[in-house]
Amino acid sequence: MKQAPAVFGEVLFDCFGEDCVLGGAPFNVAWHLQGFGLAPRFVSRVGADQLGDEVRARMRDWGMDTRWLQVDETLSTGRVQVTLQNGQPSYDILDQQAYDAIRSPQDLDCGGGVLYHGSLALRHAPNAAVLQALRGDARVFLDVNLRTPWWDVQTLEQFLSRAQWLKLNDEEFGLLARDGESPAAYAARMGLGAVVLTRGARGAEVYAGDTYFEDSAPVVTELVDAVGAGDAFSAVTLYGIDQRWPWDLILRRAATFAARVCGWRGALSHDRAIYEETVRDWRGADGD
Repeated sequence: MKQAPAVFGEVLFDCFGEDCVLGGAPFNVAWHLQGFGLAPRFVSRVGADQLGDEVRARMRDWGMDTRWLQVDETLSTGRVQVTLQNGQPSYDILDQQAYDAIRSPQDLDCGGGVLYHGSLALRHAPNAAVLQALRGDARVFLDVNLRTPWWDVQTLEQFLSRAQWLKLNDEEFGLLARDGESPAAYAARMGLGAVVLTRGARGAEVYAGDTYFEDSAPVVTELVDAVGAGDAFSAVTLYGIDQRWPWDLILRRAATFAARVCGWRGALSHDRAIYEETVRDWRGADGD
């Protein structure tokens, strides 16, 4: 029986002034995967507060398993202040949030399965140690989200060295790669199975050994904001890996779904029909 993907990291609220919406890159990815029918095992921590109660209630309403959502009696549920300029988000990320204190999850075996994690939840050593132990022999999908000042190259490279897949945008690649280093050369140096490089309106590329594909970005006709578009791209990429799609198909479908996310406020949709229609279209096109 195929093992459901595990997702480790932050769940938080992106606050546009007083208006706060549920988010956090790993949570967004887990939400989309649930919508697609993969039943992810989400590992995180919230505070014993109203926002934490809301996270748990929203997960249950969406059908997500809450067994690995921990509660912290001291630290608060994560919050980020988001400001938008020309539809692009910038973030003020608070320190010492509940997701910074994730404990080793009970009854969770990632061995041989896919484990997704980002980089923000690695900003403090205890979380990094928990994740390192959890990774074991899992096939790791590392989704870089570099948020100054909450990252450093040394910590990140410890986790890059055992990742099967790395996804990042071109700005992040510029911060991590050596001068003049190509994505293919970077993948070889870090021992990565594949590098998925997103380029915003210019599309995306994948470098997987001798395989290279690129795809253009769909036109977003009615941009609301780009919050969570990268997470939507990651979720479809994970789904495609699970379904054994070829890389060119993964890029095209991931970009299309990410563009759709840009048409609503925040990262998530509660409309189950969107996910059902999307999966139905994929399966129809694949002849399933």
